[in-house]
Amino acid sequence: MSDLAGPPLWDAVVADPSVPLEREVVRMIAEDQRGWTRTWLYPVARPVSRVLAVVIVVLKRLTPVRWTAHRLMDRLCIWFLRRFVSPLAVELLIRHFVIETNLLNFIVRNTATPIAPVALRPVDLAGLGNKAVIEHDVNVYVVLAALDMTPAGPLDYSGLDMPPLDPEPRRRRLMRLDVQTALCLMNLPFAACLTPEEYRRAVHSMRFDDSVLAILAEITGDPTFLRWQNGDLSVRADSNTDVPRAVYRHAVVCEYAHAQLCRLAARTDAVSEAA
Repeated sequence: MSDLAGPPLWDAVVADPSVPLEREVVRMIAEDQRGWTRTWLYPVARPVSRVLAVVIVVLKRLTPVRWTAHRLMDRLCIWFLRRFVSPLAVELLIRHFVIETNLLNFIVRNTATPIAPVALRPVDLAGLGNKAVIEHDVNVYVVLAALDMTPAGPLDYSGLDMPPLDPEPRRRRLMRLDVQTALCLMNLPFAACLTPEEYRRAVHSMRFDDSVLAILAEITGDPTFLRWQNGDLSVRADSNTDVPRAVYRHAVVCEYAHAQLCRLAARTDAVSEAA
């Protein structure tokens, strides 16, 4: 107790044994959080983004013509990520798409749900185009709408791999924004290029996180997944959501759930080898 300074904040975050992630993943998240843009730009970008997104959605609701610009949104997203977002943050974003697909496919494989596995597994920036953001949200609805919780047999933990990802680290960037600041800015073209109904559907998809966690707990028999529930009710639509903050929490929760599935898979393999 003589050293009141103690270890740096981020050393403790990375070492925290209660965080159910591989230390390398925690280090990636911590490094992204330590950037100067997270310290100085995010506190400004967050309220500005929230206000502007509400204004955009309200104006679009007042417009009698419902128009979309999906291709423009894809191009703006990829251009922005290539020029203004750090390679580390880009890798974390691409990684989330793969992880959520892995979670949904685990549910499909281990239940009698009569649909094909989700195919969205981008490995580079180009993979985030072609309506990938919209498909990413719609996949949650498709799986839950078709869900049949009848067990499909012994648990199948295959398909939890993480392919090599290419965030284009050698590309020259004008800035290197962190994930949270990037999400604040990217929220604006999403609100502008989607119809109000599409935007609301995308935002509401994150309310199903608690549902996915409960489903994973029931399939595996492991109550650990329930620890990360937020108390959100999927039957209640929220019209005043801090979207960038919700997206960030959603991504972290998916990381937690995926890491727990990998841990259960390792235990199953160890038991099989011992037998």
